[in-house]
Amino acid sequence: MSLIFGQLVIGPPGSGKTTYCNAMSKFLEKIGRKVAIINIDPANENMEYIPKADISELIKHEEVMSVYGLGPNGALMYCMEFLETNVHWLISKILDFKDCYLIIDCPGQVELYTHHKAVSNIAEKLGQNLVRLCSVQLIDSHHCSDPGKYLSSLILCTTSMLQLGLPHINVMSKLDELVKFKDRLDFNIDFYTEVLDLRYLLEKLDEHPLTAKYKKLNAAFVSLIEDYSLVSFIPLDVSNEALLLKVKNAVDKANGYIFGGNEPKDVQTLLACAVGATSETEKMSTIDSYF
Repeated sequence: MSLIFGQLVIGPPGSGKTTYCNAMSKFLEKIGRKVAIINIDPANENMEYIPKADISELIKHEEVMSVYGLGPNGALMYCMEFLETNVHWLISKILDFKDCYLIIDCPGQVELYTHHKAVSNIAEKLGQNLVRLCSVQLIDSHHCSDPGKYLSSLILCTTSMLQLGLPHINVMSKLDELVKFKDRLDFNIDFYTEVLDLRYLLEKLDEHPLTAKYKKLNAAFVSLIEDYSLVSFIPLDVSNEALLLKVKNAVDKANGYIFGGNEPKDVQTLLACAVGATSETEKMSTIDSYF
C-alpha cells in the first residue's frame, strides 16, 4: 500500500482554517496535485469548498446538542470522541482517495489540541494506516499587536505541538490584515515570526496594564517557551501565491512528501516560475512589501 500525505489544519476560531484549506487546495490543484479536502469540524457551517468527506455524514453537531442537552463546546467534544470511536469510518473515506493529497479541516476548539486526546488518537490511527500528516496550526496575525495575546499564541503552539506529536508547521495567517495594526507593533515582523529574544516581549508584558500584575507568571511562560524553543511562524496571506508556496514547501518537507510524493523532480523550478518567486530573496521581499 502506498503512502498517503496530507495536512491536519488546526487553530483557534477565526484564525482562517477553512479559508486556508480552500486557498491551499486550489493552489495545489493549480500545480497539478490532486487534492481531497475532508471536513471533521461538525460545527463548520460556512465551508468555502466542497468536501470529499464530511463528518456530518457520521454525526451532526446540532442533533447532539438537541438529544443530549449539551452546549456547543460540549457537543463538539462529544462529536470528536464519537469520531475517535468510529475512526474506521474516516480511514475508509481516506482510503477511497488514496491517490489524493489530503487537507483535513479541523474544529476550532483549542482544547482538542492542548488537553484532549481525541484528535491525537485519530492522527495516530491514521498514521498506522500509512497516512503521513503534518499539523498546520494557524494563528491570527493581529495577535502580534498585543503582547498578552502573542504570548498566549506561543503557549498554544508549544502545547499543541507537544500534545499532537506530529510534524508541525505554525502559520501566522491574515498577513494582509496585519497591515492595519502595524502601527501598534512593538517590534518588526521578524521578531514575531522567528520568535526572537523574548526578554524584550517580557518587558512589554510587564509594562502593559492588563499583564503587569502577572510578572512572575509571564516570566515563567517565557522561560518555558524558550526552553522548548519549538515555535516559529511562516507568515501567510492566502491571496499571495509566493507565500502559499513557502508554506507548501515547509509542509512537504515536514510530512515527507518531498521524498514519497509523486510530483516530477523539476517541480520546484516549475512552481517558482508559476508564482514568480525564483529565489528566497524574492519571496522574502514579498513579505517586506506588506510593511
